[in-house]
Amino acid sequence: MKDKTIDYILRATWQAVSRMYNEEASKYGATMATGFALLSIDKDKGTPSTSLGPKMGMEATSLTRTLKSMEEKGLIIRKKNPEDGRGVLIYLTEFGKEKRDLSKKTVLKFNESVKQTISEEKLQHFIEVAEKINELIQDKNIFNYTENPEKESTNIK
Repeated sequence: MKDKTIDYILRATWQAVSRMYNEEASKYGATMATGFALLSIDKDKGTPSTSLGPKMGMEATSLTRTLKSMEEKGLIIRKKNPEDGRGVLIYLTEFGKEKRDLSKKTVLKFNESVKQTISEEKLQHFIEVAEKINELIQDKNIFNYTENPEKESTNIK
């Protein structure tokens, strides 16, 4: 991936990871989004539906479709939040907990495979770089133009 832009490398890598997880999940009639949702829902206390989207980095419409599908498959149930009658808590069913364990094993297997191939030092550098990129984006330190942005040039080759 020499001479590729950083964003290209990130996107291509994420697409490969996403494709891998979706291929694995399809063996069980699921998707990566379903597995991620299963892992994001507190298995004992449930999770407010309003906090699930931000936790997963998912848009509301995509999350709504995913949750509807999960409910139809018997993975989750929705209950009114006893502390806030307007809110809804998402709980895993027993079947959902079984599938959550499967999702967890899948993620841990991926992590273990990477750790067996890449040194601890390189992984630590990767994590530090990813955290720094996230920080730059969250702090809006990338596109904070002081002049007219059209005057800025890009040198992408």
